Amino acid sequence: MPQTRKEHSNHDHSGHSHGASRSGELEGVSDSRLLWAVILNQILTVGQVVAGIFSGSVALLSDAAHNFNDANALLIAYIARRISKKDANERYTFGYRRAEMIGALINLTLLAVIGLYLVYEGIMRFMEPQEIIGWLMAATALLALVIDVATALLLWAMSRGSLNVRAAFIHNIVDALGSVAVLLGAGAIIWFDWTWVDPVITLLIASYVLWQVFKMLPQATRVLMEGTPVDLDMKELVKKIEQIDGVSGTHHVHVWELDEQHRALEAHVIIQKGNPDVLESIKRKIKHSLSDEFQIQHSTLEFEYEGVGEDCDDQQVIADH
Repeated sequence: MPQTRKEHSNHDHSGHSHGASRSGELEGVSDSRLLWAVILNQILTVGQVVAGIFSGSVALLSDAAHNFNDANALLIAYIARRISKKDANERYTFGYRRAEMIGALINLTLLAVIGLYLVYEGIMRFMEPQEIIGWLMAATALLALVIDVATALLLWAMSRGSLNVRAAFIHNIVDALGSVAVLLGAGAIIWFDWTWVDPVITLLIASYVLWQVFKMLPQATRVLMEGTPVDLDMKELVKKIEQIDGVSGTHHVHVWELDEQHRALEAHVIIQKGNPDVLESIKRKIKHSLSDEFQIQHSTLEFEYEGVGEDCDDQQVIADH
């Protein structure tokens, strides 16, 4: 772009207090309670795996996989909460928000592999039924139910102060229902010798786990790939900006997610030549529109006077979004 072009670069610094914002979201959440919930669920996962192997119940292994997912989700929430308290710095100018997404991506990938394996095992059990120790399956399912309820009680009081913990609380309720299903299956094996119930429960739980994985995996991937938020209409956003008095056009528009709760935007805004004092008013209107209508709190705007110099090389970029 030629040096003769008169430019103004404006940046909204309100988005730099990321750590403080995250801490506010999780205010009132007890670290010790969250950590105890993680420990209880990890111990339960190990116990279910051991009992599943010795009892021959794939349903227990499936429930262990589901519980493993929720335990890791709690662990990620705990670690992310600790990391998010660190302030942004010169190396990480946006802070440490995406630590949670990286952990979630690893967790979901591992869980997808486990879920597919359990589907395979469930199908094989239909073809080649194996002896199952019903009483061990029932005892482990009962223990799992107790721990699920205990974890839910630990999280219940905290769930009103954090969206993450509230989601974990709901997951634990689902876990408890899964444990009830395994317990009923164990009863069917003990009293009626219905060994086919075990692979049926396995496939149901594994299907639910895989559904959760394929529902959450695209979201984590999109954030890490700096994709446009799925619910944001880029054409509508550009239209709103260009409807503001004094704005002639836009280009080089990019919107991405810093994490699940925070969005950012950068854009070149073409304005009509006139009184320089009007620039501040235009900037304020654009930022209010972005915040109120599109939930974008962090925005970087570069202003260019209409008809001065040559257009930017990527003036047509918006057409590709």
